[in-house]
Amino acid sequence: MSMRVGIEVGGTFTDLVAVDGNRIEVIKVPSTPANPEIGAFNSLSGAGVNPIAIDDLVHGSTIATNAILERKGAKVGFVTTAGFRDILFLQRHDRHNIYDVKYAKPALPLRRRDCFEVEERVDAAGRIVVPLDEAAVSGLLVPRLAQGGYGAVAICLLSAYSAPGHEARVKALIEAALPNVRVACSHEVVREFREFERAATTVLSAYVQPVIDRYLSRFEETLASADFDGDFSVMQSNGGRLPAAAMRRNSITALFSGPAAGVVGAVRQAERSGRLNLITFDMGGTSTDVSLVINGTPSVAPETQIDGLPVRTPVLDIVSVGAGGGSLVWIDDGGMLRVGPRSAGASPGPACYRRGGLAPTVTDAHVVRGTIRGDAFLGGTMQLDVDAAHRSFEAIAKQLNLSVKDAAAAAIRLAVANIVRAVQVVSTERGRDPRDYVLLPFGGAGPLIAAEVAEELGVQEILVPPNPGLISAFGLLAADYVRITSVTRRCPLDKDAASILRQEFARFRAEAEREFIALGLHGALSFDITAEMRFVGQAFEIPVEVDADRLAALKEADLAAEFSTAHRRIYFHGGEPGRKVEIVGVRFGVRRRLEKLPEFRERPSQLRGPAAVEVWTPSGPVKTKLIAAADLASHEVVKGAAMIEGYSSTLWVPPNWRAERDQSGNILMGRDHR
Repeated sequence: MSMRVGIEVGGTFTDLVAVDGNRIEVIKVPSTPANPEIGAFNSLSGAGVNPIAIDDLVHGSTIATNAILERKGAKVGFVTTAGFRDILFLQRHDRHNIYDVKYAKPALPLRRRDCFEVEERVDAAGRIVVPLDEAAVSGLLVPRLAQGGYGAVAICLLSAYSAPGHEARVKALIEAALPNVRVACSHEVVREFREFERAATTVLSAYVQPVIDRYLSRFEETLASADFDGDFSVMQSNGGRLPAAAMRRNSITALFSGPAAGVVGAVRQAERSGRLNLITFDMGGTSTDVSLVINGTPSVAPETQIDGLPVRTPVLDIVSVGAGGGSLVWIDDGGMLRVGPRSAGASPGPACYRRGGLAPTVTDAHVVRGTIRGDAFLGGTMQLDVDAAHRSFEAIAKQLNLSVKDAAAAAIRLAVANIVRAVQVVSTERGRDPRDYVLLPFGGAGPLIAAEVAEELGVQEILVPPNPGLISAFGLLAADYVRITSVTRRCPLDKDAASILRQEFARFRAEAEREFIALGLHGALSFDITAEMRFVGQAFEIPVEVDADRLAALKEADLAAEFSTAHRRIYFHGGEPGRKVEIVGVRFGVRRRLEKLPEFRERPSQLRGPAAVEVWTPSGPVKTKLIAAADLASHEVVKGAAMIEGYSSTLWVPPNWRAERDQSGNILMGRDHR
């Protein structure tokens, strides 16, 4: 049997899951933010995994995210059509906070002096209006780029989404003269209209490209020195992975690989229990990431943001809130208790971590409440300072005239409220009732508050996977190879619309098949299509899924009916009768599915605690059964109050709740009405 390994580098911990036949190894080690690859290889050595034995290695990290947030990317130059030099700085007229008198537009990772123009013009239909001045590119632009010492260049010419020829030529001229400079073209990064979003995404892609290149190169060199000869792939924000070589062409797709991997792992594990409609929430060290899954498929959004800047690339529709285990608990100027969005991070971390942290966090609140035992963290491999957790809440408790335990309990209730609001964003505000879904918590802190979140939402069932704190690393192994491409293709919804979709799909399919063969990804491919549609005059589009297997027989009436259904689900009406509809763009996806999903089981534990502990609740102390997760047998029913304690996380089963492990290793929770 081949060995498959997933390594996910997070802000606080680096997680590893290794599957070798019937053997499974899992481990969490501290991340090393200055050199993330060190933490990754520490996880290999900690799990006793020799790289030479690995056949399939999948990696996810926050490298691209951190490079943007910390402004540690390459010095990047921007090239655009004459007359559009300021498009990045004009941005949009909207304000993220209309009542903030000090509001400033999101800052870009370049200055105006880093923006250059070239003479050319293409219209929206792809017709050349002004030919490209190649002499000026070679004689003026290239010397200025060389003099500026740029490590990367982003090219975004007007209407290049419809005719990329000029962009491709400018790229060729720059690369021929400056071979050490990485060049990103908008038609390769995001082939869609809306100039600011397209330009910003291309700039960010160029900005992180050299950082990703250096990181992957160091990673691959270290693997090679250990005689690794397997497949090496990287997770994308869209929930699929691609070989590392493909990621070098468009690194922006790896921006949120960690949260995406968690959703994929959660979905694949829930499938084993027959649960396909899910609300997942990943409560880690810094934030909680919430996503909606319909019929086993996570929702995909065409755009996201980072540090206020738009990133126009398909991503899993994940809403993040600052309510992680490391989120700081504090009192604002009005005397109100707050949780997050600031975090203690990996350093110094929560007060109980013994790393110099003094401020209270959500993790400290759980230690005070009793739902995290100080001598059982990470299977007993990391001792927590219980007294330090209590001390961290003393000042807040005194200011609020509460006991330390009540102050900690209040902080946990606030964290629950923040997560409930995030769930409402991905469900209620998308026209979905959360009561129709199964809540699936994971991450180190998710199972600790899952029941409280479910009670607030009216959700009746909770599914907790094995090793919930390691689901993101498992998701790397469970991910298919995926590529998603979006193109702007405007056309009215008439008798020719279905034919246009078929033509675009045929072109994409041919390109995808050639690319996957070139990457060594042989095997059957599946395809999906989403048409971005709107009423003529609307500002933004609605995604309408199109069955690729029925595309040959698709008609105008079918598209109109699907659009009306999607519009009604979101806005509760189908629009004015007779109002014209148009297709604005199309999103195509290609997938090479995993042949066999690795089995995921609870990590055995030698740690044994007392038969019962005390947990502080709003009604006072509650005697709570303590059960080792690895000892919970299939179909064994546990009635609350109970704590099911595993290596990577602890599941809190409050009074009036019950939990049962099913045949797939998942724990199903529901209200105990007996």
